[in-house]
Amino acid sequence: MAKFGKRTRSAREAFAGKEDVSVEEAVKLIKANSNVKFDETVEIAMNLGVDPRHADQMVRGVVGLPNGTGKTVRVAVFARGPKADEATAAGADIVGAEDLMETIQSGKIEFDRCIATPDMMSIVGRLGKILGPRNLMPNPRVGTVTMDVKEAVEAAKGGQVQFKAEKAGVVHAGVGKVSFDEAKLVENIKAFVSAVSKARPAGAKGTYMKRIALSSTMGPGVTVDVATANAE
Repeated sequence: MAKFGKRTRSAREAFAGKEDVSVEEAVKLIKANSNVKFDETVEIAMNLGVDPRHADQMVRGVVGLPNGTGKTVRVAVFARGPKADEATAAGADIVGAEDLMETIQSGKIEFDRCIATPDMMSIVGRLGKILGPRNLMPNPRVGTVTMDVKEAVEAAKGGQVQFKAEKAGVVHAGVGKVSFDEAKLVENIKAFVSAVSKARPAGAKGTYMKRIALSSTMGPGVTVDVATANAE
């Protein structure tokens, strides 16, 4: 316990006085101060000037990170017949229809992404109260309700990240691992920020991107200069 406290204190001291730094400097800080025994995820949190309770201010989308997430993504697919075979061949972890619905209803949710063919939505729709709060509900806007099951499964496995503004207008996601090269992390972070920027809804007024912070799983956060992070 004392060791963990010492590590945390040391990291906080290294981050002290560092605010609105470049993405490159933030990544250097995070990598240099990660000293736990597992490969931490680098996490981004973006405070947006939106109120997602209003439909015209909802921010939602998907982005393929150029260097992947470093995380193994478990994919479930609702499909029948040839489309179920296609999903299995593409590497889906769980494929089913009514049987998969019953598994989920029993509380067994062993996947990180859920994909469905359009004809399966009458079944999937019954799971809204379970999948919705976990941000697992298939949605055509982010490509998870589709007939192109192969592409959707491969994208999910290959480092595609979904994002959605939560109640306070905060978007957060994992954008790589501490073990990644600095340049690859920077590239991933800028790709994510750019995707959120392009997803600006029609109802957003005033400053859209208010604050961006980066951290590792167990480490303190550092704020990043919004303008440089969003530079094309």
